[in-house]
Amino acid sequence: MPTGLTMELHPLVRRVLAPNPSPFTFTGTQTYLVGRGDVAVIDPGPSDARHINAILAATKGETIRDITCTHTHRDHSPGAAPLKEATGAQIVGCAYLALEDAGPRADAAFDSSYAPDRVLEDGELLTGEGWTLETVATPGHTSNHLCYALHEAEAMFTGDHIMGWSTTVIAPPDGDMKSYMESLAKLIDREETLYYPAHGEPIEKARRFTRGLMGHRKQREGQILRAIDEGLTAIPDMVQKMYKGIDPRLHGAAGRSVLAHLIDLRDRGLVEESEESWSTTAA
Repeated sequence: MPTGLTMELHPLVRRVLAPNPSPFTFTGTQTYLVGRGDVAVIDPGPSDARHINAILAATKGETIRDITCTHTHRDHSPGAAPLKEATGAQIVGCAYLALEDAGPRADAAFDSSYAPDRVLEDGELLTGEGWTLETVATPGHTSNHLCYALHEAEAMFTGDHIMGWSTTVIAPPDGDMKSYMESLAKLIDREETLYYPAHGEPIEKARRFTRGLMGHRKQREGQILRAIDEGLTAIPDMVQKMYKGIDPRLHGAAGRSVLAHLIDLRDRGLVEESEESWSTTAA
């Protein structure tokens, strides 16, 4: 899909792709417009004049009343401020969170400019003419991550919690594997059948897809434990074994994901850490 164009996915849902493609954002960040006439914007994306103008063009003659962010990585929330300035809409959604993080990432760093007018709590509703968005707290990718369920479409906007092109990055210290797995389980227990991710195409059979993600994480966990038992006690060595064939530039980010798993395994008493070396605990 070309950037700047508007695609209708549902009578209540339109999508505008930001011009920020990369090996980490896939084709770019997808901004969603919910409603007709009375509109909520989900994930306004980067602070790029081309993208802000595309959102304004897509909603010409309509009223943007809510600018809603799933989390505060720089490919999702910086566009909120210029869009608010252009429309007068309120910025609502996730809490402010900006951490210094010098480690290798496979996603954008945090947005320190984000300034919400109101933070939404789990279960809180946003409503407009003909639509209802329910806030669903989904910590894991970041501690402030929120998804939004559109009741009228049995659909959910999943931000980076569940993506349509890749697995989600869980990067400590803020990313937390235990929270992420709990948030996946939370979505399985809900009724939505369709996901609209911030990156990648819509996901049908949503709960089956989510179960697959949980299974993938369990497989990674097993790989890590086997690698340690085979004598690979340092994260870079585990990455070399577990991520064969991926772009070497992504090895650092893969190491963050392995670290997230190891922290979870340590907290469950299955592994121990000593001077950047990991070992399994005695039975």
